[in-house]
Amino acid sequence: MRTIIMATMLLALASGTTSVAAVRVADAVAQTSLAHGRMEGPFELHSRVYPGTVRRYWVYVPAGYDASRPPNLLLFHDGQRAVNPEGSLKLPAVLDTLIDQKAIPQTLGVFVTPGNVSARYPDTLGMQNPDHRPEEYDALSDAYARMTLDELLPAVARRWRFSADPKRRAIGGTSSGAIAAWTVAWRHPDAFGNVISFIGSYTSIGLKLGPDGTPLAYGGDTYPGLIRKSAIRPLRVFLQDGRNDLDNEHGNWFLANQQMLKALEWANAHADAEKHAGPRYAINHAWTEGTHSDADGGSILPDVLRWIWRDQQPGR
Repeated sequence: MRTIIMATMLLALASGTTSVAAVRVADAVAQTSLAHGRMEGPFELHSRVYPGTVRRYWVYVPAGYDASRPPNLLLFHDGQRAVNPEGSLKLPAVLDTLIDQKAIPQTLGVFVTPGNVSARYPDTLGMQNPDHRPEEYDALSDAYARMTLDELLPAVARRWRFSADPKRRAIGGTSSGAIAAWTVAWRHPDAFGNVISFIGSYTSIGLKLGPDGTPLAYGGDTYPGLIRKSAIRPLRVFLQDGRNDLDNEHGNWFLANQQMLKALEWANAHADAEKHAGPRYAINHAWTEGTHSDADGGSILPDVLRWIWRDQQPGR
């Protein structure tokens, strides 16, 4: 499925920060000897939190799934691209390979699209973004987390079991899907203890101004300040961005991701200096040369998943 060619990856300590030397992963290569998981779906989910919207999701069920031993959970946004066999992420293939290698625990994958304002999810969208994406992914409110925790995961749980331990749950995405992942985990670290953020949109996309210019809703560029002024959450966070990412009216993506990293590092350092008890952020990052694309994140995704669940590797 996938031959992984990576530079040496330094593992972060529980309270430390390291960087990954990012190189591209070879394209997926069919390996008939692998134990393949199966893909279920797509399914449609109509939301009460976002009335009038519908989204699609797919479920990856790992080979050897046993309901009496609930697997880890990986929830990834923009599911239509996450499962695309011709795309950069190829998450089902990555999970097949890593689980077969016993590099990560058995993991149930849930890949969900943003909502679309329609009665049925349009087949014509293909890899394009549904029309309710900014309202869901770029908002700092708890609405998207409520949809995820109160609607999506219960729908999945009606057919498949998965761990309730936040250390065994990861949520991730790219671009606005990344900030949506961060928002869910930031607000609910009891539900997700791990965040995968590729080319995260920690910018002002979600900023709404009133007629007099007063902010009515804030954007993701607020997060570095919130991180510095809020209690540390027990989260393991991986950030990736490219030096040639977007620079537009919403902000500078690479600068925004660097601000996120610095805020997380400062929060840890400040807590250490003040001898505060409690958790510290486990942080890792990769600054690449790429643009606003899934390509660089996809190239390091296998090692990111290894890092996220490095203390749960069944092959150890």
